[in-house]
Amino acid sequence: MRERFVSAAARERLRVMLEEVESPAGRRFAIFVQLLIFLSLIAVFIETFRNLPRWLDVALSAFERMVILIFTAEYLARLFTARRPLAYAFSFMGLVDLAVIAPFWLLGADVRALRALLLLRLLKLLKLHRYTRPLRHFATAWRLVREDIIVFSVMVALLLYLAALGIWHFEHAAQPDKYANAFDALWWSVITITTVGYGDMYPVTVGGRILTMLVVLIGLGLVAVPSGLLASAFQEIRRRETRRGRDEDDPPPEKS
Repeated sequence: MRERFVSAAARERLRVMLEEVESPAGRRFAIFVQLLIFLSLIAVFIETFRNLPRWLDVALSAFERMVILIFTAEYLARLFTARRPLAYAFSFMGLVDLAVIAPFWLLGADVRALRALLLLRLLKLLKLHRYTRPLRHFATAWRLVREDIIVFSVMVALLLYLAALGIWHFEHAAQPDKYANAFDALWWSVITITTVGYGDMYPVTVGGRILTMLVVLIGLGLVAVPSGLLASAFQEIRRRETRRGRDEDDPPPEKS
């Protein structure tokens, strides 16, 4: 049925642009989407400032609608070009895409914080280059733990972002001087998750205190994860080099 409206060749070109990041068209589209995601996340933070100029408020509102329209068009295009549309619709990334756009169309709800989930797409352009031996060692260590590090980094970024917006929501009315906008709240988010706790910003509302307890408990388990993963990877590299050196030092067996 899809061939009635778009030729198979055109649909395949569209699929390549959407799915194959290594292709020229796919690379350009991926960079465009990721730039849009970054700008969208920055816009969410800017909108937390009070007394924004009227023109900026209008521009941010228009940008909000444009982002939703683009993500909606992309979601529909992915459904259209997918060899198995239902498989994409119920895949992890398909559900992420739907979670970002569906509330806006169904409820007219403000779900800008959900755009942080689209940071997961940035992983597609992750590249690793090798120039020197130490960097090659680091590259090898990265390959050993990259999936763990990527998942960890994305989760930390999401936690920082959502915690900042959460504490701003609870505290900005009670402490407008300390939580004037989400950028101020991001400072609280970082020092709380890393368990530094300078004491210059602390919650006074019930919701803010409950959120703080949750963030601190999560942060206790996050601080040592990256260093532990990389340390174990470098140890594995050293073990491999040691075994390789022993194999090279051993004389070849004599032929009888």
